[in-house]
Amino acid sequence: MRKTFWKNKVVVVTGGNGFLGSHLVKKLLKLEPKKIFVPERNKFDLRDYESCLKAFKNADIVIHLAGNVGGIGYNQDRPAELFDDNILMGVNTMRAARACNVKKVVIIGTICAYPKFTPIPFKEKDLWNGYPEETNAPYGLAKKMLLVQSQAYRQQYGFNSIYLLPVNLYGPEDNFNPNSSHVIPALIKKFVEAKDKKSKEVVIWGSGKPTREFLYVGNAAEGILMATEKYDKPNPVNLGSGFEISIKNLAKTISEIVGFEGKIVFDKTKPDGQPRRRLDVGRAKKEFGFKAKTNFKTGLSNTIDWYLKSNLYQNPDLA
Repeated sequence: MRKTFWKNKVVVVTGGNGFLGSHLVKKLLKLEPKKIFVPERNKFDLRDYESCLKAFKNADIVIHLAGNVGGIGYNQDRPAELFDDNILMGVNTMRAARACNVKKVVIIGTICAYPKFTPIPFKEKDLWNGYPEETNAPYGLAKKMLLVQSQAYRQQYGFNSIYLLPVNLYGPEDNFNPNSSHVIPALIKKFVEAKDKKSKEVVIWGSGKPTREFLYVGNAAEGILMATEKYDKPNPVNLGSGFEISIKNLAKTISEIVGFEGKIVFDKTKPDGQPRRRLDVGRAKKEFGFKAKTNFKTGLSNTIDWYLKSNLYQNPDLA
C-alpha cells in the first residue's frame, strides 16, 4: 500500500471502533492520511441522514464498515431490526457522502447476500441467482441493496463507490458475546469454559456438516485498504481466503488447540445455516493484488491466545 495515495486525505471509517474497524484503523494510521475520523455511535446515528451529513463533512474517503450483525440465533431473533438498521445506515451513508462531495465510498457487504444454493466456489456473477439462506436473509438482502445503490449512483451521478464481499471474519478482538457472536468466537468460548469446568461434553448447534470459509481480520483490513487504493469499478468483489472447513472439523480443531478432551455432540434440532461457503477470490487478486496471508490454524491460535489474555475471559460478564 502507498502512503502517497493517502497523503492529505481525510478518511472516515464508520464502525471504526468495531472488530474489523479497529484493525483497519490501526493499519490506516501507518499510512499517515491527513485525518482519520471514526463517528462514535452515541454521537452519530448513521440511520439518520443528518447525522451522516455531519460525520462526512470534509471527508475525501468513506469506508463503511458499520452494521448490526450477529450469528444465526441473533438473526432469527431480530430479522426486522437487522433489515432496518443495515439498510438505513447504508442508504444514508451513500446519500450523505454524495451530498458532501466525498471522492470515494467503500461499502462492505456480506457473504450472507449470496443465494442459499450457490455453486462452489461462490463467484460474484452468481450473486443474483436465488434467495439467500432464510435465517439471515433480511440482513443479507439489506446489505445487498447497497450494491444496487452503489451501481445506480455510479451510473447516474458518476459517483465513485465500490462494493466488497468479505467472507466470515475471525481474529483477536472478535465479539465473544454468546447472544450475538459468530461461530469461531462462540466455539472458542464454549471449549475454554468446558475445559475449565472439566465438562464431559460440548454441544454444538446443527449437524456439523456445513462448511465455511474464514478470513483473518488483519488480512480483511489489508484487502479493504488495497481495494480503496486500486479498485474503481462497479462490479462487486469477494474478499476471502479460498479455504473451506466443515463445522465439525472446525470444532475439532478448536477443541484440540484449547486442550478440551471431552466429547463433541451436535444438536441436529438446531439450524445449520447455509450448506456450504467458499469464495472464488480470483477477482480480488486480479484487480488489486489481494491474497490472504495468514494460515488458518495460526489465526485460530492467535485468536484463542488473545481471548485467554483478555478481560472477556477473566471477567465473563463483560462479554
